[in-house]
Amino acid sequence: MDDISVLICDDSALMRNLISRVIESTPGMSVAGKAMNGQFCIDKIPLCKPDVIVLDIEMPVMNGVEFLKWRKQNKCPVPVIILSSIASKGAAVTMECLELGASDFITKPNGSISADINQVADQIIEMIASYGGAYARRQGKKIYSDDYYSHLASERAVSRKLQQTMGTEKAQEFLSSENVKVEKAAFTFTPSAPKAPATITPLRKEGKIEIIAIGISTGGPNALRQVFKCIDPHIKQPILVVQHMPAGFTKEFAGSLDKICPLHVQEAEDGMKVESGNIYIAPGNYHIYIEKEGFQPIVRLSQEAQRNGHRPSADVLFESVAKTYMNNALGVIMTGMGKDGAVQLAEMRKQGAWTLGQDEKSAIVYGMPKVANELGAVQKQVSLDDMADEISKLAREHI
Repeated sequence: MDDISVLICDDSALMRNLISRVIESTPGMSVAGKAMNGQFCIDKIPLCKPDVIVLDIEMPVMNGVEFLKWRKQNKCPVPVIILSSIASKGAAVTMECLELGASDFITKPNGSISADINQVADQIIEMIASYGGAYARRQGKKIYSDDYYSHLASERAVSRKLQQTMGTEKAQEFLSSENVKVEKAAFTFTPSAPKAPATITPLRKEGKIEIIAIGISTGGPNALRQVFKCIDPHIKQPILVVQHMPAGFTKEFAGSLDKICPLHVQEAEDGMKVESGNIYIAPGNYHIYIEKEGFQPIVRLSQEAQRNGHRPSADVLFESVAKTYMNNALGVIMTGMGKDGAVQLAEMRKQGAWTLGQDEKSAIVYGMPKVANELGAVQKQVSLDDMADEISKLAREHI
């Protein structure tokens, strides 16, 4: 079995070492090399042949933005995951990095780095598995499956909760006992064959499309850029989007999309009227849902408990659309690890809504759309290249 090889570029020796520990402790991943700035990173790429680069932004000699400009100019195909600060300036620079071709970003921990590294570790593993895994497979490597890394993330979350309730020593003793051991051999190392979709019999026939709801996660920032850049400028329906993204970044993300999208894109606010032909991005750390005051649809935000490990959650959005619009809606589920959105997209389909899912070949992580498809929630699977046209076509034909 091959490893996903990672090149770490950060001017902090502490961060380089902490990230290295996370990677080296994860089966199927290894550190190909380390660099203290962008220039050293460039020098090491042909020597290390990494499958993914984890890149800091603020570095001497050559910073992350300058490296990404070099990468774009030299058509370097290795995917890049950005390490970003949570400050507002960091959010703006992070969006610039995405515009320059970075795949995604991870926020650096605040305060005590060593105390917060476990939370960051989950994100590091998920993104390396997703972007680095996809690149490694294209290079002919045989690596662990997405199912394995999805389970590993869940296992780490359980471990953290047990440590909080039982204490570190007792939690480790419990997790190492025979009854909770998980054999890696139980997970396939190549994409598993999809299950035959379940059958959903809608309660009513598909109607006019009055609203469009999109749920998306890992791989989403660039996927949404591609979709919204090509969306029909004459679409009348409002579009609500749940993109799993931390607080402090979604306003900048909406602004970056607004620059390239023919429709107006903005971060949603509680009580905001939902207007025709506008796109609303759920704010980080808030669920978004829709309700009507008379005939006027209104955006509502809440900080209720996470759903499927997320806030915002696509399930919360889809659930409200199914209840409020029934068969007069279009639901779209796209790339992402896990299953968020799948169950309530199935509910939308049951109510008679139109539904689309991104296909396996074009998804960075065929997790959310895979589960949705297996539940019978997806009427049609669509490639990323065709998603904007398919959404636009349905919106035009069923107005």
